[in-house]
Amino acid sequence: MRKFLVILDDSRECLNAMRFAAMRAAKTGGGVQILSVIAPEEFNHWIGVGDIMREEARERIEVHYEVFAKWMRDRQGINPELVIREGEAVTEILSQIAENPEIGVLVLGAGTDKKGPGPLVTQLSRSAGTLPVPITIVPGDLSKERLEAIT
Repeated sequence: MRKFLVILDDSRECLNAMRFAAMRAAKTGGGVQILSVIAPEEFNHWIGVGDIMREEARERIEVHYEVFAKWMRDRQGINPELVIREGEAVTEILSQIAENPEIGVLVLGAGTDKKGPGPLVTQLSRSAGTLPVPITIVPGDLSKERLEAIT
């Protein structure tokens, strides 16, 4: 089964990327894999403190994931898979794609502020020509209705 890989982070545009991935997967018979990356600099403390912070980060990710997963299951009939990795975001995204041959499309949400589309979109689009899968960039300000119309 072809999977849409979508990135779970704290950005507002993440919501539209999640919606798009679930809608496309539902309409094409695919699946959704949700990847969240924990940055290593979050744990540069004493070992015990770093372990506690790592566990708290995982718990936050799982709670955030459950919100999206419930919507995907209830509204789209898709049961997404959660993957949590630790490291630099772009490196971990590329590793996840390389390690999972079922991933067919990377879905990213683009920010709408004046700073640009966001660091992931900027970094990954620079190397889009050499990626093993296509990237779908979903504008962060698309309405639910518009997303439904284009998926």
